[in-house]
Amino acid sequence: MLICHCNIITEKEIEQTIVGLLDEDPWQLIVPAKVYHAMHKRGRCCGCFPNVVETIIRVTETYHARSEVGNVDIVSHLDRVRGLRGQYGSRTHERRTADHRAA
Repeated sequence: MLICHCNIITEKEIEQTIVGLLDEDPWQLIVPAKVYHAMHKRGRCCGCFPNVVETIIRVTETYHARSEVGNVDIVSHLDRVRGLRGQYGSRTHERRTADHRAA
């Protein structure tokens, strides 16, 4: 699935980059800018960043669930992120309504 239309980046490419970053340091903080930097790309319109954040969370949770951490509880953050989005309303983006037009 195509995640970033500006750079033509697929979900698989993002997942592979995240796993590569986690292989280097499993407990580092991974953000969309770090993923794009590792891919030698940059966010242009940044409209894909919410999807990249969800991919980062999903891949990181799966990575840690498969690792040999032992009996440590894995905390699911994806539901928390989605809950925070719901607080701000689904029809707003940067405090603008969906029908806002710049021109």
